[in-house]
Amino acid sequence: MPGAANEEARAWLARWPGWPSGRLVLWGPEGSGKSHLAAIWQGRAKAAVTTGAALAEAEPEAALGLCTEAGAVLVEDADAAPQGRAMLHLINAASERRASLLMTARDPPGRWRASLPDLRSRLAATASVAIAAPDESLLEAVLAKHLADRGTTLRPDLLSWLVLRAPRDFSTIHALAAELDAGSLAAARAVTRPMAAEALARAMAATGHAAPEAGSDDNSMAPEHPPSRREGPLG
Repeated sequence: MPGAANEEARAWLARWPGWPSGRLVLWGPEGSGKSHLAAIWQGRAKAAVTTGAALAEAEPEAALGLCTEAGAVLVEDADAAPQGRAMLHLINAASERRASLLMTARDPPGRWRASLPDLRSRLAATASVAIAAPDESLLEAVLAKHLADRGTTLRPDLLSWLVLRAPRDFSTIHALAAELDAGSLAAARAVTRPMAAEALARAMAATGHAAPEAGSDDNSMAPEHPPSRREGPLG
């Protein structure tokens, strides 16, 4: 889903193969679209694929083989495990062979657990781009997409109502889509405002956010279609 949050990341991937030093780190929170963007690049570059966990356990020679097999390499979740000689050999081999190297991670390279000074130096010299926190329009589009994939839809006003109250992170939106779909199936009806409020509370609790207190939102239990008559100044 194109949006302001991933605009810079998409621009950097579009610059390939003109990355400084031939390598790039794409980082951001879980569910932000890193793997999807990386998969698009991997298809274009015909890159070999490995993971940070695999490199942490690999012999240096195995890392060298990745660059021999392909002119580009994708390392998914590059910060998932402490990195050492295999990662250093991969970066050096990619540079020597002028192979492109894309690494995805949750954190920027400066926060990775790199055990070797030379590796820390190589990572510091690697261009990196973040996927920023999503805005409301992107969150709304992502939630609608996840619901559509599950065969569930929401009224536009209810979709907006949820996004305004949800934390600005993709993992909660993913969990919310699952809760909304499950609630709709269990009730055998379209999602209502109270059902949506309950689904949001469960999704927030599941992703480590403080669930909204009951009654904290005066609109959470408002009728689906408020009366049309106009009230006086004091209601």
